[in-house]
Amino acid sequence: MASTHAALAASLALAVAGAAISSPSAASAKPAMEKCYGVSLAGKNDCKAGAGTSCAGTSKVDYQGNAWKLVKAGTCTTIKTPKGNGSLTPKA
Repeated sequence: MASTHAALAASLALAVAGAAISSPSAASAKPAMEKCYGVSLAGKNDCKAGAGTSCAGTSKVDYQGNAWKLVKAGTCTTIKTPKGNGSLTPKA
């Protein structure tokens, strides 16, 4: 009987350990992201704001067409701005 309890306890421990390894926690799972052009406010872009700029925070005007912001994948073209929707490619 003691060996049965020990075997059951060992099986349960392995099952719990396996479940913990195979399922990522919600906190560590990050949503897929994509670059969305023409949606950032001046100075709030993530990177690439055209010639003469270095990177993040360098866009000069709101909704600058060649400046991008990272957004949740699949949402870019649904973002509405006063200059139109977001774009997956740079806007003129």
